[in-house]
This record gives sequence, structure tokens and C-alpha cells, in this order.
Amino acid sequence: MKNIKILAALLIIPFLAYNCSDDDDMKYEMKWPDLSGTYVQEDQMGRPAVNTVFVSAASKDMFNVTIPSMQNASFQSMFQTNLEALSPAYANAGDKNALGLDAAAFTGVLATDVLNVSLDGTTTFYDGTNVLTGRNLSDDVITVELLLIFGGEDFSENPGLSDDNVDANDKAFLASFPYLASPW
Repeated sequence: MKNIKILAALLIIPFLAYNCSDDDDMKYEMKWPDLSGTYVQEDQMGRPAVNTVFVSAASKDMFNVTIPSMQNASFQSMFQTNLEALSPAYANAGDKNALGLDAAAFTGVLATDVLNVSLDGTTTFYDGTNVLTGRNLSDDVITVELLLIFGGEDFSENPGLSDDNVDANDKAFLASFPYLASPW
């Protein structure tokens, strides 16, 4: 996360850091930010809402600074405890979600909070066939997560809990880079 913040700062600040004087000599002075010091990762959010829902309040800071390769060993049991307490779809031992994952296997996937990306296939959070191979802007990530948490083996359990009822972005995404919808 530190590297991402530094990279973002290096890419954005030059565009914002011009110091324009009120005279007409058209001289600009580039001011670089002070990047010395110690940087600390503040948040871990590879998959939206996973950290928010499954990490207990007292463990948020520890989770946020744990490197992904260590998260499963450190947090999977907490994730499983919280999933089983939260979702009736995992009430019985051996209950599985639509991916065929029981509570232990599913939380093993979730506890390593990274966004996987397929380099040679479909990139999507879930499209009915491909699962967690990346994320498109139009993917309904929260509904997919709700379905996997509450929907049971065929997405039919707990229908009132399995959809956020937000089916599209409020504005159309752009067809070219940067692809994000224009602001209101």
C-alpha cells in the first residue's frame, strides 16, 4: 500500500504542484513533496466489504497491516466464526455456497484479502462461470458477496439478504480510458 501511495503521489502531485505567481512572467516553479519519513499502511481492501464484515473491531488495525500472505493463517478462523454467526446458510456443518465451498474453505479464500486478476481469461468478480478472476467496473460486487454469504448452494436461500438492490451505476461508464463515469 505504501508503494501505491508513493506512486500515486508521484503521478498526481506534479500536475497539482505548480506555483503560479501573480506576475505575468509565466515562470512556474515545480515543488516536489517531502517523501521522507515512515509510511504506514492504513487499510486493506482487496475485495470490497470483506474487511468491513469479517474482521472483528478489535482486530481491524492488525488486519490492515498484515501482508496478504500471512492473513489466512492469522484471520481465517475469525472470518469463519463471524460468517457462521452472520449467515444461516452455513448453520449446519458441511453447508456450502454456490461455489461448493463450506464455511472453512470460503473464509480461507476471503481471509487473504487480495483482488485476483486473470491474465489470460475473463476478468470478472463473478459472471456465472468465472469467479474472482478480477473485477469489471460493472460487476455487482456487493450482490455477489451477499449471494455467496447468504444464498446457499443455489443462491435461493435468504433472498432478502442476498441482494443490495443496486443493479447498475447511476451513470454510464465511459467507453475509453479512464472508463469511470463522469462525476455529477
